[in-house]
Amino acid sequence: MKDPRDILRKPLITEKSTALLQDNKYTFRVDPRANKSEIKQAVESIFKVKVEKVNTMNVKGKKKRVRNIPGRTSDTKKAIVTLKKGDKIEIFEEL
Repeated sequence: MKDPRDILRKPLITEKSTALLQDNKYTFRVDPRANKSEIKQAVESIFKVKVEKVNTMNVKGKKKRVRNIPGRTSDTKKAIVTLKKGDKIEIFEEL
């Protein structure tokens, strides 16, 4: 099994993700090769909470241009994790 800290790259803090906090849903950028069960195990082991559901989506990279040279940002994977009622993740609560 992979290290849980390699699966969860970083939490995503956006307007939309902070609105989802009211529904007990937390958003993370994850490893593109990770599946839902690995993401669930990683969140449960790192934050000591119970996960009810995991939704994942692949996010395409955007076209960028630096000094007239075209390029792209890399593709990423995003996971929205729904926790059991009453559980919270402390790093999001300071927002």
